[in-house]
Amino acid sequence: MSEEHIVWHECLVNRADRNRLNKHKSALVWFTGLSASGKSTIAHGVEKQLFDLGVRTYVLDGDNVRHGLNSNLGFSPEDREENIRRIGEVAKLMVDAGLVVFTAFISPYRKDRDSVRKFFERGSFFEVFVKCSLDECERRDPKGFYGKARAGIIKNYTGISAPYEEPEAPELVIDTETLTPEDSVKRLIGFLCGKNLIEIAHG
Repeated sequence: MSEEHIVWHECLVNRADRNRLNKHKSALVWFTGLSASGKSTIAHGVEKQLFDLGVRTYVLDGDNVRHGLNSNLGFSPEDREENIRRIGEVAKLMVDAGLVVFTAFISPYRKDRDSVRKFFERGSFFEVFVKCSLDECERRDPKGFYGKARAGIIKNYTGISAPYEEPEAPELVIDTETLTPEDSVKRLIGFLCGKNLIEIAHG
């Protein structure tokens, strides 16, 4: 079937309707940073706290997605680009469904992250740079991947044999060398409240 036979079908329920039902806005929070910088730890920590408060959330985690949706992709620049493109498309659907979505991917290339940003209207995409030095990430190395990359066992490993391009203008920077996981979660929740994405009652 050619593309000319594919027609967009307008829905009777839209994102704004779902946001009203949920009583919070939906958006994508895109974590980027080196492996072992703390992306997944923060993403899952924030998700749990917001879920407990009744916020509809979901985490798209890099390793988990590569077990299913992107299991056919490797780590060449081309496959990394396709990995991020697919995640962006899935996240867009989930945001339209009314969720606050967190993605925890290294996503090393600026152009790939910028291409995902273009999927979303202003105020619906927030890039969060989880900042951590390569030395500290290697020291943590919970999966032993940096050691294998140094030994040449793992090829195209970001920070060792493949580049990482830091964001130039992220919406938020979280330095996990100076902040604990708990403080990192608090900072992100404060940021989301400041953007009027969610509301948390105090007292």
